[in-house]
Amino acid sequence: MPISARNQLEGKVASVKLGDIMAHVVVKIGKSQIESVITRASAEELGLNKGDTVRVVIKSTEVMLQKD
Repeated sequence: MPISARNQLEGKVASVKLGDIMAHVVVKIGKSQIESVITRASAEELGLNKGDTVRVVIKSTEVMLQKD
């Protein structure tokens, strides 16, 4: 499915925790990870499981950077 968002990162699902209404999904990208909270219905519709390859699409009005 084509999408206009340019901030896309491919990774592997590290964990999926299903709640009554929401799902907490952790995606490992290299040495980093991104966490997302989506609806349980969306997680089930996607059939998300640990080890699945997914694309994280980031669409935000604000991005913060930190330099150590």
